[in-house]
Amino acid sequence: MKPRPRPSLLRRLLSGLIGLVVLGLLVFVNRPVVAFGSDALHDFTINRQSYKEKYGHWARLPVPAGFRVNAIHAALLHTGKVLIIAGSGNNRDNFEAGTFRTVLYDPARNTFNEVPTPTDVFCAGHTFLPSGNLLVAGGTKSYEVLAKNITHAAGVMKIKNESPADGPRFFPKGTRLTGTAGQAYLTRDDVTLPAATAMNHGDKVTTYAGEVEVWVDAEVEGDVPVVDHPAQYAVSGLRGQDQRNIYGVSDKITREKQEYGGDKTSYEFDPRTEQYVRTADMVKSRWYPTLAELPNGDVLAVSGLDEFGRMLPGDNERYVKDQRRWVDAPKLKRVFPTYPALHLMQDGRLFFSGSNSGYGSDTIGRTPGLWDLQKNKFQAVPGLRDGRLTETSSSVLLPPAQDQRVMIFGGGEVGESAVSTRRTAVADLDEAKPRYLPGPDLPQPARYLSTVLLPDDTVLTTGGSSGYRGGEYRGRTRSDLFNAQIYRPARDRFETAAESTVGRNYHSEALLLPDGRVITMGSDPLYDPAGRDPGTFEQRIEVYSPPYLFKGTRPVIGAGPESVQRGTTVSFATPDAGRVRTARLLRPSAVTHVTDVDQRSVALDVTPSADGVALSVPKARGLVPSGWYLLFLVDDKGVPSAGRWVRVR
Repeated sequence: MKPRPRPSLLRRLLSGLIGLVVLGLLVFVNRPVVAFGSDALHDFTINRQSYKEKYGHWARLPVPAGFRVNAIHAALLHTGKVLIIAGSGNNRDNFEAGTFRTVLYDPARNTFNEVPTPTDVFCAGHTFLPSGNLLVAGGTKSYEVLAKNITHAAGVMKIKNESPADGPRFFPKGTRLTGTAGQAYLTRDDVTLPAATAMNHGDKVTTYAGEVEVWVDAEVEGDVPVVDHPAQYAVSGLRGQDQRNIYGVSDKITREKQEYGGDKTSYEFDPRTEQYVRTADMVKSRWYPTLAELPNGDVLAVSGLDEFGRMLPGDNERYVKDQRRWVDAPKLKRVFPTYPALHLMQDGRLFFSGSNSGYGSDTIGRTPGLWDLQKNKFQAVPGLRDGRLTETSSSVLLPPAQDQRVMIFGGGEVGESAVSTRRTAVADLDEAKPRYLPGPDLPQPARYLSTVLLPDDTVLTTGGSSGYRGGEYRGRTRSDLFNAQIYRPARDRFETAAESTVGRNYHSEALLLPDGRVITMGSDPLYDPAGRDPGTFEQRIEVYSPPYLFKGTRPVIGAGPESVQRGTTVSFATPDAGRVRTARLLRPSAVTHVTDVDQRSVALDVTPSADGVALSVPKARGLVPSGWYLLFLVDDKGVPSAGRWVRVR
């Protein structure tokens, strides 16, 4: 038989090409089958016991339609419920309609219920008080207005009164003020103008004008009423000496963007009655403030935008918990950008890690350092690589808190920048001259990274995006990060965790639940996945189960006190005393804009006995602030018990 000739090179290439085309057509036609097979394999993989033991597991939390909100703030209450605060939820229509929302989620019963929300606490500050109440202060008085939407020139008018006679004067909304060029402006709100104050200085009397500020809008549209320099204005309707004594002054009246305006309302949210309880108002209106608990249980409020959208120039104030009122703190004048991360240290100082949410000077107040509140002295902590990339970064007091080490994660350039960093760094604040030292890099550059302390002395990092608000990054229209990592401080390294399925960027939160899982929610992308239209707020919720929940039987905490004193030793029953290696008190989270100054993990000395363990509570107030904590016992395999609520007094 005559042998078959070998096909030519051209014929072989054509045959191969035809084969690839046919294969491609088969894949295209059967792509649902291919996708289904891929998804099925993925589901099989992530649900294997061996996979969960190594990487953990994510699951979606079913949320009834009526309880899906734009989660801006979240806090774990000592009742075990999660307080989810939306306020107006970054939605102008909700704000103008007066629709403000708060939802309570009970993970033990998997139920939700609505809480009446009296004012717009969107972008307020919050922290836990020793009682377990959550102090919520500030919020939104007005929404931003972009320059393109401003038809009437507007500005802040300061109305002054140089007469100490006749007492306060009331001026209703719509009061008319006129400039020297004849242009008229109308006030947006009712205001009460105080009289001038006369003070004796020896044999001289000095008069200090009374004053009040209010927004004014030009009476007519367009650029003609724009005034780009300081000027004085006459108040219409005045007669006699009032025409000379009462007048307005303004630095400028323009069609520039108007920022969000802060509110001064203040509440304690009571976990037992599940209600907002009004306290005295703040001294200053604040939007994007940080509330930091002090060693004595009072609270310091710092930074924020005032009611006119201006950065507060270092004017801070203190909440006196026993009187439920705010007082000025003039001796603690210090400038920070908005939502600065302030961590309470063992000696009572506050450490500003550098993490912040953005508003403010791009140079002033951004240096990390230790703030001595007794002397108002600030010790800078140098050494941070990518020192300008701290906006939208996160930071945490590493476990255990006794080590006094703070770690910063990721961050971005100031403003709406596409620049972000993989950098982490750790500062040992027990040193006489602390400085940041490099930590392991994150897998990808990240902003808005959530960091959650776990009871086994590790830190879960999840969510975030490389671009601003999840937007464009290096040619990609969306930049949400789905990878999660677990940082082990003892080894100074990240270990890969299971990937989440929902992107989380701006306005996202994560916190530890009493059963040892982590709940994640929120995200407010600037654009849709195509990068063209406005984004949609993410209302889905996910729960992460860390690897320790798949590694065997958990220790059990039996009978023990509900309340403990610092500096004492207390006993808790457990049938697992022989395998308990560590005990931790974890302070619950109160988080917004990835700023969480509440969470901390305090190590307790453990002495086993025949039927339980004796636990020694540290004495320092700065290390263990008064309040509610979750007690965890952790065994020789790193498996924690479920948390037990304990109040430290």
